[in-house]
Amino acid sequence: MTDIEIPLGKRSPKYRFFEMLPAILSYSMLLLPVVLSIISPLWAAVFIIVYIISWLVRALGMAFRTIQGYGALEQAKRVDWGVRLKDIEDLSTMPDHARGWRAAEHIKALRRISRNPSEYFKPSQIYNVVIIAIYNENRDVLEPTIKAVLASDFPNKKQTALFIAYEERGGVAAESMVKDLLAQYSDGFLHAEACKHPANISGEVIGKGGNITWTGRRVQAWAEETAIPPDKVIVTTLDSDNRPHPSYFSNLVYEFIVHPDRKYLAFQPIALFLNNIWDVPAPMRVIATGNSFWTIINSFRPHMLRNFAAHSQGLSALIDTDFWSVRTIVEDGHQFWRSYFRYDGRYDVVPILIPIYQDAVLSYSLRRTLKAQFIQLRRWAYGASDIAYVAWLGFRKNRTVPLLNVIAKFIRLVDGHVSWATASVILTFGAWAPLLINPQASRSIIAHQLPGLASQLQRIAMVGIFITIFLAFRMLPPRPMRYKRRRTIWMILQWGLMPVVSLIYASAASLYSQTRLLLGKYLDKFDITDKAVVKHKTSVFK
Repeated sequence: MTDIEIPLGKRSPKYRFFEMLPAILSYSMLLLPVVLSIISPLWAAVFIIVYIISWLVRALGMAFRTIQGYGALEQAKRVDWGVRLKDIEDLSTMPDHARGWRAAEHIKALRRISRNPSEYFKPSQIYNVVIIAIYNENRDVLEPTIKAVLASDFPNKKQTALFIAYEERGGVAAESMVKDLLAQYSDGFLHAEACKHPANISGEVIGKGGNITWTGRRVQAWAEETAIPPDKVIVTTLDSDNRPHPSYFSNLVYEFIVHPDRKYLAFQPIALFLNNIWDVPAPMRVIATGNSFWTIINSFRPHMLRNFAAHSQGLSALIDTDFWSVRTIVEDGHQFWRSYFRYDGRYDVVPILIPIYQDAVLSYSLRRTLKAQFIQLRRWAYGASDIAYVAWLGFRKNRTVPLLNVIAKFIRLVDGHVSWATASVILTFGAWAPLLINPQASRSIIAHQLPGLASQLQRIAMVGIFITIFLAFRMLPPRPMRYKRRRTIWMILQWGLMPVVSLIYASAASLYSQTRLLLGKYLDKFDITDKAVVKHKTSVFK
């Protein structure tokens, strides 16, 4: 069986090369317009035009996916998933037709199940286990998450178990708060338990992976104690601020049942960073909205879909992978690769087009909020560490995954991280490089006209921005009473910050993480994002 653990200690030269690769490629991409401008302004201009056109095509594609994804999200929320689960539970009343989104697919699924019922579970046989990971967040953050889980419309509510994974490092106050909440809400669950993750376990980085893995092993023991088969248990991991839509667990169980290869699947909801969107500063609103739409877009790009933030997976699969990695601070995305290599490439992610609502970054001052946002994004960008991991397991002689498949996934992974680090810089400044660097560029017609041409192409790409702004307003939660109508004006003006936000928070955060990997200065601590709560007073942030 393939060893799927990230290597500890000194890496091999091959592993180190692939750790360095994203930074090498990113810095090379940033230097390329400069070098080409020195050698030949014409070559530089051609490169910039081709680059901008390629991103124009991407932008139009993403605009289409944004519209498609938003429409599917709204339709999926309107489906009565409880009714569809009842159809599966009692096939004797199988309808000839159904209403609503993907109704024809539902009828096909019912007929497929009726032909071979032994391959499929009934909804009454499925157990939901929810792991909520916390560190030192306060009650105002955690309690609404527990309430959101209890508000699920899943028909068999007493088949949901809650495990709160908390840290010994979080202190006595966090432990007391968790126990108080369990005492108040445990009656609503089949089982409710608090699991304290000990500090300073050898071989673990300081991060969420160790915490939820410790609790995951307790979930396994609980299932054994209660004689619940692991293949009938779905485990969903939530952060303390993650509030599932009421239909999430019903939709999740439905998808879990209708896929007979469910052991080899993860289930990924859409993450919408909207819980506190009215309270956070403008730069954070731009980032949160962009991140929300990125998860919507990826739900319709199956080749790009990975575990991210809140996600669900069968307990039997988690047991096979020994739960999550305790050696990385990006355990969510890395779980995809662990499962992919554990099952020799037979592993996919199914999108759940029902949202889990999350907080945008908000700390206790503007300065701390701006810093916390950068820290969060550099942690996400540290997913570039998976490039070396994929190359290490995917390109060895005794690999167990299909070569062409892993090559395609590897190229997409590298391209995603390099684009993250470089696209904003090149699209913003690249067209000016020939004129600023090489005095002879002014004699070249194409180089001289390049900034104007680039500007015209970027105006076309602005279609995507306008679509995002329009749909962002459609998705906004109701304006809190504590804010006046003029707050809405700032929701429009904020988009003027997008170029600056992209440079500082996308490119810079990504380059920071890639540079750490280049230098071998690994991020071995999960920096907790502050979760401030605005309850009554108006936020001072515009």
